[in-house]
Amino acid sequence: MAKQNRINALFGIRYPIISGGMVWCSGWRLASAVSQAGGLGLIGAGSMHPELLREHIVKCREATDKPFGVNVPLLYPEIETIMKIIVEERVPIVFTSAGNPKTWTRKLKDEGIKVAHVVSSSKFAAKCEEAEVDAVVAEGFEAGGHNGAEETSTMVLLPHVRRQISIPLIAAGGISTGEAMLAAMALGAEGVQVGTRFALTAESSASDEFKRMCTELKEGDTMLALKKVGATRLIKNPFYDRVKEAEDRGASKEELRELLGRGRAKKGIFEGDLTEGELEIGQIASLITDIPSAEEALNKIVREYNAKVRESFETFE
Repeated sequence: MAKQNRINALFGIRYPIISGGMVWCSGWRLASAVSQAGGLGLIGAGSMHPELLREHIVKCREATDKPFGVNVPLLYPEIETIMKIIVEERVPIVFTSAGNPKTWTRKLKDEGIKVAHVVSSSKFAAKCEEAEVDAVVAEGFEAGGHNGAEETSTMVLLPHVRRQISIPLIAAGGISTGEAMLAAMALGAEGVQVGTRFALTAESSASDEFKRMCTELKEGDTMLALKKVGATRLIKNPFYDRVKEAEDRGASKEELRELLGRGRAKKGIFEGDLTEGELEIGQIASLITDIPSAEEALNKIVREYNAKVRESFETFE
């Protein structure tokens, strides 16, 4: 994959493959491993207090001399402090999500930081270009964790977004193989953001219990839930069953918030409580059965992509 495209050039990376900044998975070990292997590793700020984030940034820089970034949900309660730390620590790249990109894009770019924003619709992709972000991540509803209310799949979302924007486009949601990467590129993406595949690697900070459970999932074992609170893809477990029962009887947003409580994603993903935890993972987990290193996972995606590109495709006259 020697071809230089706009994502490679924008972020200064060898391969246009980005590891998602996932809560309780994307610490400095995973981010640095992906960056060191030639992709772009992201630290997930969504599950970190400000000073813990600073510690992860410092350790990531010590572990790799390659570019890395931080993913920041803009609804974060300590957003001002988080952004101050990112500027102070000279983080070169920030991926923002869950909020208005206009709020922080100009401030970050004035500090020399590259900015990408995650969207789930072409409408918000257009707003990103108006806000002058450097790239857009179009994430389909196959993705794990918090998700777009529109429930648009990646295959449908990508061409819609491509028609709306002229800036670089990154595909996300349901991508864990080189074949899927090629499909995304054929639909207008110039790079891919990979979450679940990197969440299930040795360097991911998720618990071993969670990782093992994810490698045993079958088709249909994850579902979107908590739509009144914020659509989230969850593994079917006893906690999900209680959420579904509440939603089926028309529970209010307040009741669902009370059921969710605080720290439930940490309980499930990081601490390994597979019964009471909120287990967030992408739909593509049902095709993943191993837990390799991040480097091995990235290299496999590259090999598969290159092999598929070299194949001759049948044409129809």
